[in-house]
Amino acid sequence: MTISTSGDMTGFADLELRPELLKALSGLGYEEPTPIQREAIPPLLEGYDLLGQAATGTGKTAAFALPVLHRAPEPAEEAGPIALVLVPTRELAIQVSEAFHRYGREMGARVLPVYGGAPIGRQLQALRRGVDVVVATPGRALDLINRGALDLDGLRTVVLDEADEMLDMGFAEDIEAILAETPEERQTVLFSATVPPRIDGIARRHLRHPVRIEIGRPEREVGEPPLVRQRAYVVDRAHKPAALGRLLDVESPAAAIVFCRTRDQVDELTEMLNGRGYRAEALHGGMSQDQRDRVMGRLRAGTAELLIATDVAARGIDVEHLTHVVNYHVPSDPDSYVHRIGRVGRAGREGVAFTLAEPREHRMLKSIERATRQKIAVEKIPTVADLRARRLELTRAALRESLLADDLDSYRVVVETLADEFDIMEVALAAVKLAQEATGAATDEEEIPEVTRRPQREGREGPGRRERRTAASPEEGMTRLFLGLGRRAGVRPQDLVGAIAGESSLRGRDIGAIEIADRFSLVEVPQAAADEVIDALRRTTIKGRKAIVRRERQTPPPTRHPR
Repeated sequence: MTISTSGDMTGFADLELRPELLKALSGLGYEEPTPIQREAIPPLLEGYDLLGQAATGTGKTAAFALPVLHRAPEPAEEAGPIALVLVPTRELAIQVSEAFHRYGREMGARVLPVYGGAPIGRQLQALRRGVDVVVATPGRALDLINRGALDLDGLRTVVLDEADEMLDMGFAEDIEAILAETPEERQTVLFSATVPPRIDGIARRHLRHPVRIEIGRPEREVGEPPLVRQRAYVVDRAHKPAALGRLLDVESPAAAIVFCRTRDQVDELTEMLNGRGYRAEALHGGMSQDQRDRVMGRLRAGTAELLIATDVAARGIDVEHLTHVVNYHVPSDPDSYVHRIGRVGRAGREGVAFTLAEPREHRMLKSIERATRQKIAVEKIPTVADLRARRLELTRAALRESLLADDLDSYRVVVETLADEFDIMEVALAAVKLAQEATGAATDEEEIPEVTRRPQREGREGPGRRERRTAASPEEGMTRLFLGLGRRAGVRPQDLVGAIAGESSLRGRDIGAIEIADRFSLVEVPQAAADEVIDALRRTTIKGRKAIVRRERQTPPPTRHPR
């Protein structure tokens, strides 16, 4: 049977959990179950198998942990584990084990995480002393079974958490071998963010008449902003590093993961971003487990703000204060995209996911949109003017915070001394300028070329006429301006964008199509701002030269006469 997220909200007490669990939940500040917990806990308490589809961050760990602990015998009643939880990565094993400890503290529950890369001796000793719940990665679990150290004869429940991730990582055979060692009369629970055919296959083979639960992300009310704001930027490969740096500068994430395809790319971007002033850490398969642990420790402690990682290395990672996920390339399949963006927007907090797509990857974005049924807005890369405005905004915010802190007396003598010689406003302006320069004002930044949105026509026309005719008329709400400088004057699209954004109130993303011919250029701008832009461009220079600027004159097409 299938269960959906409907019905009135119930409290944990209504789920008839053991008093020790209710006390632990109350102490942790949990008041109401999430939809996945509300739907999954009752059938699991009754002993049903369960197949749950739920995104990361929906509360599914408690959904299976609480029933396992509720059905556990008294401590030390049995030496072997009564539950085995299989997870894809070391990081997730630690997180799930910590959750079991928090929930089962009042019961004295014995929980052991086992995973590769850690000394196996300690794990063997703990198993000999007796445990109630083992949380394991498949490879280490199978190793312990083959050694005779992990006895599954008394197992009552098996949980496959993040099952699709485990299959993607090549654990299918290990999972089958482990399940073959478990009692037939066990309860089997499978959770997965996506349910591709392979997951269905495992469910048919190993689950008996399972309850099926599908929990999507909560529906938004009309006008309510999404928890994860998804955006994409189309940019040529050569400009992707600069585009990434520009976007991170503008977004100013508290903590972000940047997903890359290769180890070399991870190392290169980490070096580039550290040179840009970020505290970036690399994470990929070429690193030892100790190195990985140190990197994750710095990210969780806040001493690092960016994690540059390959997809496989970052699986299972959960960072509480993560605000941004960046796809340096478009993921190869929609499921990977879902897993990545699921790391932000949790527990009611907003998150941002943006993707850098090369022109040839635009179709892949559409494929992801169709599969996820979510719109990914394609936006323009922020301009230098946007970046400068953002840095000024950050400087203003930092100054305001300092003023509110009211610990400025030690600097009073500097201001009073300068005030005797200069106007107090000039002193303040100089201080703001220094503060702005300390943030790395974008004086040496170059505009990132916008990818041409309309293909050039090929045929009998000459080069100038072919570029001139890439658009017959402006987009709705836009008007086209004529500038008397073109390719022969060295004018590039980024020069025009920079001049308009730097001298008018428009931002780079407000500017429409740009066409550059040999002796002139055409730029689309919003109709309401056309006069402002014309006045601004007439007062400035482009490539060191003054330009004739006016609205484009619409001329009728030439009359064709019969020969």
